[in-house]
Amino acid sequence: MNQVNRHGLARIRSNYSRLSDKEKKIADYILQQPKAIIHHTINQIADELEVAESTVFRFCQRVGFKGYQALKIALAAEVVEPVTDIHEKIQAGDDIGTVSEKVFRSNMKTLEDTLKITDQTALNDAVQALIKAERVEFFGIGGSAIVSIDAYHKFLRSGIHVYANLDAHMQLMSASQLGEQDVAVIISHSGSTKDIIDILHVLRDKQVTTIAITNFAKSSLSKHADILLYTVSEETEFRPEALSSRIAELTLIDALYTNVMLAKGESAQQALQDMRKAIALKRL
Repeated sequence: MNQVNRHGLARIRSNYSRLSDKEKKIADYILQQPKAIIHHTINQIADELEVAESTVFRFCQRVGFKGYQALKIALAAEVVEPVTDIHEKIQAGDDIGTVSEKVFRSNMKTLEDTLKITDQTALNDAVQALIKAERVEFFGIGGSAIVSIDAYHKFLRSGIHVYANLDAHMQLMSASQLGEQDVAVIISHSGSTKDIIDILHVLRDKQVTTIAITNFAKSSLSKHADILLYTVSEETEFRPEALSSRIAELTLIDALYTNVMLAKGESAQQALQDMRKAIALKRL
């Protein structure tokens, strides 16, 4: 069983905001007592929650499993270790210290859950694609654009020809100039922003290799990108999931950059030294 398929709880949390009311009822039951479902049949769950068996089956598919049995197998593999939920929802009456601690713990959990579902094969494929590319371009809209600029700032040190732009129209124009020898890294939490999908269509027409960094859920981006790297985050009243997911996106970029630098060896170190020498001119 591969690493991605084991983590049912992370999948449920990631897709929670997209579920129907009845599906959320099933999700709440599983998240609160994940061990119980392992010993229940699909009709027992349906009877206990007063929903149709077809609703339970659809729920399993909505969170990325072929059916109820596949979900049970994933949960069985996961709950052999103690399940602890350190994520606490922020309340309006919380003091500054409590809010700060919950924010930190929420970010920690986002990173832990993202690490759990990270597919090492996909990560390796992404690193190899970046190393071989003639040009690497980072794409992102809104909050994800900030992550794309951070990625550009990091990869400038690698010696790879990289580029990023904050303007959606400029991104679309730039995508049209890439080719088979290039790589596009597309960062989008939802994976369904119109501007991002427009860019993806252009990249696919140009046969550009695409690496997607997106939320662990079904979307147009996740269906059509070549290499998929997923993040997991939970939405709360005061912290939308797109906000905490940015921490995971930045960390995935760090992982890619560090692996690329190690793989490139001396050439990457020379590029890094050249950049440090240039930056030194700005210091008094």
